[in-house]
Amino acid sequence: MDSLQAIKQRFGIIGNNLALNRALEKATQVAPTDISVLVIGESGVGKEFIPKIIHNLSPRKHKQYIAVNCGAIPEGTIDSELFGHEKGAFTGADKVRKGYFEVADGGTIFLDEVGELPLQTQVRLLRVLESGEFMKVGSSTIQKTNIRIVAATNVNLLEAIKKGRFREDLYYRLNTVQIDIPALRERKDDIPLLFRKFAVDFSEKYRMPSVSLSEEAMSYIQNYYWPGNIRQLRNFTEQITVVETNRNLSIDKVKEYLKDIPQTTSLVNFSKQNENHSDFSSEREILYKFLFDMKKDLNDLKALTLELIKNKGDLMLNSNDQDLFQRVYKDYDIPKSGDSLVYYDEKPVIPTVPSSVNDYHEILDDYEYEDVSNNSESLSLQRKEEELIKKALEKYNGKRKLAAKELGISERTLYRKIKQYDIEE
Repeated sequence: MDSLQAIKQRFGIIGNNLALNRALEKATQVAPTDISVLVIGESGVGKEFIPKIIHNLSPRKHKQYIAVNCGAIPEGTIDSELFGHEKGAFTGADKVRKGYFEVADGGTIFLDEVGELPLQTQVRLLRVLESGEFMKVGSSTIQKTNIRIVAATNVNLLEAIKKGRFREDLYYRLNTVQIDIPALRERKDDIPLLFRKFAVDFSEKYRMPSVSLSEEAMSYIQNYYWPGNIRQLRNFTEQITVVETNRNLSIDKVKEYLKDIPQTTSLVNFSKQNENHSDFSSEREILYKFLFDMKKDLNDLKALTLELIKNKGDLMLNSNDQDLFQRVYKDYDIPKSGDSLVYYDEKPVIPTVPSSVNDYHEILDDYEYEDVSNNSESLSLQRKEEELIKKALEKYNGKRKLAAKELGISERTLYRKIKQYDIEE
């Protein structure tokens, strides 16, 4: 069995983090066996190295190794890609095609983003894991394959199981051994090593002097959150190598490239919870929140107007009232907290206070009807969904991958929605 340091040198892995070393040790321990392995880790941490190590240290190393990104294959063709198809199985199937499980017979298949597999494909994969059997699309003939499966995901599969998007039996079949890859922020001592390695690599690639960081700048990148992990650090190093003329960067210059991202924000948590979902739950939740906020503002405005009626227009604004008016009356001059609400710079801030409750209801009715009639956008969720997709495609000039990332869904799901709404790209 190769030593840990020899494995790192062989596969170009840099770092001495304990969690990273433990992951590599587990990979070497399970390599001689045929058990399935599930690699867990955030996007960009380097999960793809684990299946390569397992395959190259196994008896299957002289057979085929195939890496498949399950999230990049459209839902309608993924069964054909994995298991093959017969001639005439579907439109465009003009010849028999071998799938990855047939091509890699005797070798290893790495299923990246396995949480993106459709449920129908998950059933087929479970059969391969249990009996080594599969059928091509459009065929009734059972074929056998002797395959080693290593899967990886950056989503919480247990949460996906609860929501019915991933089969529990498949999870336990894949997760015979789990290998966890730490995020870059958990490997602070490794960050200077990785940066210097990338700096040397890119200086040789672009034939430029190697970049370096001041002591403060190095401390800054060590404590940076790195949401994109090693991939982001590599891109950052490449960018400053090419762009910067000064080869020793200060902390201020580094901050121009790395915006300070809070470690935990509601936006980050919300995005992670909805990342790679196979539906538009994120857009629905955004719309619901928007509608509920509108309703709350309207109710608060009604309550404030009632207070104005009771006090005959003489009312002092508190900070919450001021925020409310900032949201609702954006085009007016808003009085400061503690100012009288009646007049501001010789101009009424809000509509004239009604003289009676009946007049008040009439004004509110007019306000509500005007609000609805001026809003030409439909409140249909499907219409909103279609509009969001069109805007994202327009923003990125029809590039589905970037549009899907903006929408927080997989490229396969975006492809399906484009077909569903017949959207012209």
